[in-house]
Amino acid sequence: MARVKPKRHGIITDMTAMCDVAFLLLTFFILTTQFKKPDVETIKPPSSISETLLPDASLMTVGVTSEGKFYFQPVENGSERLELLENMGKKYKIDFDNAEKASFQRVVSVGVPMSKMKEYLKMSKDEQKSYKSPTGIPMDSTHKELIDWIEQSLAVNRKYKLAVKGDVNTKYPKVKYLFEGLRDINFLTFWLITSQEGKPNN
Repeated sequence: MARVKPKRHGIITDMTAMCDVAFLLLTFFILTTQFKKPDVETIKPPSSISETLLPDASLMTVGVTSEGKFYFQPVENGSERLELLENMGKKYKIDFDNAEKASFQRVVSVGVPMSKMKEYLKMSKDEQKSYKSPTGIPMDSTHKELIDWIEQSLAVNRKYKLAVKGDVNTKYPKVKYLFEGLRDINFLTFWLITSQEGKPNN
């Protein structure tokens, strides 16, 4: 008597759990991704083969344009930013009202002298984004306002780190003033931001 072969059924895989995991991962990456903040002016850094990554947190950034204008991007922490502005106000004898303080907490990058800061903070958000300072933050042998921003930031939190992003066409004397100013406040460890280029073939 011939055996009866059982009927074969196709394998059914329940993909519900896999879809749940995929959407959870997608949501996680969307919420934790840190988007690069746009530069106020175009800065094209020199290239290098370095693979060292910048620290994720507590990072101040100094931008130097090809014309030698300096911009300062403070750390994002809102309360510490507010303390920084108050410190700079005391040093330069400028009082900021609550609206100006709120405006400073939204600023991406500072690029005006302290004498123009109140005027800058009164601008709308869109006006601030499109505004290009004719001078940037003063930084030369006699006016070291940029160093004051860095020094007062360190007074708020000594653990702040610094990165310098200079344009490939920036003249060295301009950057030299910055390095000398950092030496004067004994702040000698910082990163230089470069663009990535391919490794040379061996």
